[in-house]
Amino acid sequence: MPNSLRGRIRALMHGIALGDALGAPVEKLSAQDIRARYGRVTSLNTKWHKMDLDAGARNGRVRGNGIVTDDTLMTLALTEIYGDVLRHIDAWDMADGMVRQIAWTPRWVPELQREAMLIDRLFYPEKWIFQRHQLTSCDPRQGGIGNMVNCGAAMYIAPVGVVNACDPPAAYEEAIAFASGHQESYGLEAAGVMAAAVAAAFVPGTDIDTVVDTVIGLAKDGTRNAIIDIVAVARQLRGTGASHEAVCAAFHAAIAKYSAMGDDVTHMPSKVGRLTDAYRPSRLNAIEELPLALGFCIFNDGAFRTAIEDGINSGRDTDSIGVMAGAILGAMHGESVIDPADRDLLDSANRLNLTASADAFTASVTTILAADHKAAEARDSSRAALVAS
Repeated sequence: MPNSLRGRIRALMHGIALGDALGAPVEKLSAQDIRARYGRVTSLNTKWHKMDLDAGARNGRVRGNGIVTDDTLMTLALTEIYGDVLRHIDAWDMADGMVRQIAWTPRWVPELQREAMLIDRLFYPEKWIFQRHQLTSCDPRQGGIGNMVNCGAAMYIAPVGVVNACDPPAAYEEAIAFASGHQESYGLEAAGVMAAAVAAAFVPGTDIDTVVDTVIGLAKDGTRNAIIDIVAVARQLRGTGASHEAVCAAFHAAIAKYSAMGDDVTHMPSKVGRLTDAYRPSRLNAIEELPLALGFCIFNDGAFRTAIEDGINSGRDTDSIGVMAGAILGAMHGESVIDPADRDLLDSANRLNLTASADAFTASVTTILAADHKAAEARDSSRAALVAS
């Protein structure tokens, strides 16, 4: 059944890979740059804007034509951790399972076009996982302290929402417990809220407004305020026929209060020593990717493909925006959103079998949910006996 647990997990995994691969070729371009170079990106068969540069300028990487990035690969790594332990997880599983996945488990890395350790591809805030846990053997709960605050944990946290399907508060708490080994401050908060959004999306018959209102009730500090502000703009513009350019401008104006990133997202020598509030802990700030993804989901009334495309055409961290929208809306809509041609290209371009990976994860999730149900029955029985005594 398309809206079964299995069908929803298949759609979630497809949405993650689709958003990732659609956004990867235009990552770090501004919305204006994307419009000038591409018009509007709607196909996986899109050429990376850096592809004409030499290999050194590209760090030896390739993108475009369906290739996914670390967002998808780390999500798959997290599903494998759940498959190994068959229980809920915390920071100790970051210190053990995730370190093993990124540093000691060879896999095909599509951007590198070779088998490698995932850490060879990761950005510095994700390499931090190895440095903190294996090299310094920190208290796992303190692993995220000192890291560059970014969306790195939120981009792969969706599986935590799946194992807590229909229970957003539990998803939030587990994501915080696990991702504290990787991120801190508003980067950690975004992981909790993203997992909660995925869990809320599994509620049968829900809609995107209910999902977003649920996570607003759980979010804290700048993350909560950023989502509230973006969603207010999205609801105001929804149904007005506003152009994508106008929506992007309104969203970026709203998020500017919470994020110093802006369109200048490329690190370069001229930035050395420059003072900035970006990437440092703050109770007032928020990552951009999750509020923007939720905003495009709301503006498009939860339409799967259009929301993802609007997100990745908005510029900046395009692949992670696409991943977050794709995960939430895939879980909400189920298998009907999967385009067979896109699925086949994603599999072939990345040497993956997303359906098989999703089904293996479904088996793990089913085991965990069954254990939760049994534990809840025992707890309720004990409480009833206690009250009756």
